[in-house]
Amino acid sequence: MDILIIEDEERIATLVKQGLEEHGYQATIAYDGISGKKLALQQDFDLIITDIILPKMDGLELCKEIRVRKPGIPILMLTALGTTDDKVEGFDAGADDYLVKPFEFRELHARIRALLKRNNGNVGQQGLLLKYADITFNLHTMIVTRHDREISLTPKELKLLRYMMEHPERVLSRSEIAENVWETTFDTGTNFIDVYINYLRKKIDKDFDVKLIHTKPGLGFIFKQG
Repeated sequence: MDILIIEDEERIATLVKQGLEEHGYQATIAYDGISGKKLALQQDFDLIITDIILPKMDGLELCKEIRVRKPGIPILMLTALGTTDDKVEGFDAGADDYLVKPFEFRELHARIRALLKRNNGNVGQQGLLLKYADITFNLHTMIVTRHDREISLTPKELKLLRYMMEHPERVLSRSEIAENVWETTFDTGTNFIDVYINYLRKKIDKDFDVKLIHTKPGLGFIFKQG
């Protein structure tokens, strides 16, 4: 597996590279956003690790541009910015996971393994379309429509909707959603999942009479008609 590290702090970049190589990965370092983007688009990496605060091009813009050209590559954001708003912004830019500095390498390695495992075997064995009620999710084009109206969703909103559509009419707990959509866990009491549920609800339910996303107080959420 070949991993690209985009990190302007040389000490961190070197430690991550050494740790990855000790576990059998190949690792390449870029020290600014422009160099990272060039490498990411010119070469075939299996995963990208990027900081948010970078010289020449910040990690959020970098992530968005990589997503346009290479939508399937896993991207892990590694940053000192750790508020909920920062995480939401990172996921909206197209990141698959988010690790806050300082961190232990074994946690980084666990996140990397999870992302690579998901990416290597995860293309729809259920066909190209998910359908429920009047909503359709094209897994090939990543286009969502309801009543033939296209709905624009961010990458994380798409993943959340996909999971809910794959498990309709069943209560999904916050911990289950965190583990299966973000492949991580969040601190007890966080409103992170609720923030994304509300984003998604506003886009796919607000303008329609029949609501699909429902809250089960104390339990979680359920995707069903009515």
